[in-house]
Amino acid sequence: MRLAPIAAVVVLTGATWGVVGLGPARAAASTCDVAWTANSWSTGFTADVKVTNLGAAVTSWTLSWDFTGNQKVTSAWSATVSQSGATVTASSAAWNGALATGGSASFGFQGTFTGTNVAPSSFRFNGVTCGDAPTPAPSGSSSPSASTSSPPPDPGAGCASVARCDGFEGQTGAVPAGTWAVTSADCSGTGTAAIDRTVAHTGATSLRINGTAGYCNHVFARNTDLLGAATNVWYVRYWVRHTTALPAAHVTAVALADANDGGKDLRFGGQNGALQFNRASDDATLPEQSPAGVALSAPLPVNTWNCVEFKVSGADGTIETWLNGTSVPGLIEDGVATHDIDGQWLNRTWRPALTDLRLGWESYGDGADTLWYDDVAVSGTRNGC
Repeated sequence: MRLAPIAAVVVLTGATWGVVGLGPARAAASTCDVAWTANSWSTGFTADVKVTNLGAAVTSWTLSWDFTGNQKVTSAWSATVSQSGATVTASSAAWNGALATGGSASFGFQGTFTGTNVAPSSFRFNGVTCGDAPTPAPSGSSSPSASTSSPPPDPGAGCASVARCDGFEGQTGAVPAGTWAVTSADCSGTGTAAIDRTVAHTGATSLRINGTAGYCNHVFARNTDLLGAATNVWYVRYWVRHTTALPAAHVTAVALADANDGGKDLRFGGQNGALQFNRASDDATLPEQSPAGVALSAPLPVNTWNCVEFKVSGADGTIETWLNGTSVPGLIEDGVATHDIDGQWLNRTWRPALTDLRLGWESYGDGADTLWYDDVAVSGTRNGC
């Protein structure tokens, strides 16, 4: 039996913890800020790492640390991660190596452990120690940071007491920051993510995704904090407005990494003009892409705010989806194979362990769109609209 995921967040910030005057000149000059978010289960874990360069601009970087336990890295994304004994080194990719002063890059990895999964006590950025040891953030809170570009999340509208929510009102810059990071998993092109202060569902702020056609143009805003509101049943609710009807080609608007499926994504978007789930590991779809299956799903209305909710269960692999408060029959996986709906999805046992939430746009063929997201909520019970 897999134990419920345990989320741990630590932050190491030389500037925050006042390393000036603690000894050698190398310690006095803060070189980096590291935010480390781990989601653990019985014998494995994923870690999401965000490093901010506090020193001079660099064209490439390495981040190193030492595990105190028996953790072993098994796979990684957005960086090349190698391990020798207890020492781990992450090297920048070609597309995220250049960091100006104050610039940040994010990467992640999956690993195994037995016993306890203790976070690293220090980090080295291009060989120079970042600062004092990290301090765990209080349970249920976001990590502290000295960076002014890391605002706390704003709960937004319709946030239940048991949920973690973000209405983007706490964002202060032009691009998502704080618990949100802009990512392009495999390659980056012309797609962009921005904070919009002219269009919003509630308040005055939303996340805007300028999605363009073509695989390499995909872009997402990634959050690893919100899913901590649930254990192995996730109810995700967000409001979305977009300008262009879903195309015939496959597109993804929401992606969630699944640690129990080799880190591959559970994707939610559309195909053949209607909403669909897609499992990246085997390309299974919900509903099946037959004419009858597509007819049991629903299009996503344009130029109006839509409330989208879905439940994903790690306990039994079931899914249910609501659009503007109404359950969509083609987007229900109830564990009993039904032709045109979830027969393909149930071709194997699937018990997800979701580790992040990404909002954005990814096109696998034709299809460009502009989308606004607002009032995001995640909990272990249904949030409602």
